[in-house]
Amino acid sequence: MQTTSFMTTGKVVKNTGSHYVVETREGILVPCKAKGNFRIKGLRTTNPVAVGDDVTIGAPGPDGVAYITKIAPRRNYIIRRASNLSKESHIIAANIDQAMLIISLVHPTTSTTFVDRFLASAEAYNIPAIIVINKIDLLEEGEDQEFLEAFTYLYESIGYKVVQLSARTGEGLEQVSELLKDKITLLSGNSGVGKSTLINDLVPEANVKVAEISAAHDQGMHTTTFSELFHLPEGGSIIDTPGIRGFGTIDFDKAEVGHYFPEIFEESKHCKFGNCTHTHEPACAVRQAVDEARIAQSRYNSYLSILEDSEEDKYRK
Repeated sequence: MQTTSFMTTGKVVKNTGSHYVVETREGILVPCKAKGNFRIKGLRTTNPVAVGDDVTIGAPGPDGVAYITKIAPRRNYIIRRASNLSKESHIIAANIDQAMLIISLVHPTTSTTFVDRFLASAEAYNIPAIIVINKIDLLEEGEDQEFLEAFTYLYESIGYKVVQLSARTGEGLEQVSELLKDKITLLSGNSGVGKSTLINDLVPEANVKVAEISAAHDQGMHTTTFSELFHLPEGGSIIDTPGIRGFGTIDFDKAEVGHYFPEIFEESKHCKFGNCTHTHEPACAVRQAVDEARIAQSRYNSYLSILEDSEEDKYRK
């Protein structure tokens, strides 16, 4: 691996937890460690340096490792609750143009709660989100296909872009490639949904290890243990992140959760009370819309689950 011998700037392209790889503006890859105690004011995070961060690094030492001395202000970032369910957050990626959530409806099944929590977090940080339904080749005629179309219709009717994909056969791959072109895109999803297969389709030299599915639990086995940025041959970059089984939201003001569900926010304008929580108040337009099936029950349930996340000390018990 090439190294540089002077103070310079670059972008973090790999994060293993304690070590980083920074790509300089000249395209040189430099192994790095973080120097000092990087903290964002008001944000308690398990990883103060994230893939996508623009950083300043010093000259490498005798071992070839340089120190990250400064993090440039972030254009944006997206976080989730740390896996230990503490009050701390985990920064998934920084300075991204969009987020692409890879899901599957079978083997394994991605829950709508997971999808909605991810979308709400993207909305909270003003990051456009795209849903990619992978493994459509495994769906059988009849109920499976009906569920696929209903799922697609639900999220498209809210305003999200939805792509139906088979990373195995290549169906839908061209559409995904076009959406990724010339953008920095976070790829996320549960373990086992085919994210690694998709990355290998898009960037063959990445050679990402493909997950196996646990027969006992129909869940993906974790293969990616760190985040990494890959450059796309036709322009743009993707950031691969470890597969996650749950998506804990953090730092959401209970009064603002409804803002992160576009259809709930739109209906809330007609509620009798301006501070309506849409849980028990009279003349609540949101609950009426749920009763009349103008807001999906699954989306409303996800909204309630995030309100529950926001309860004080929920993760300290």
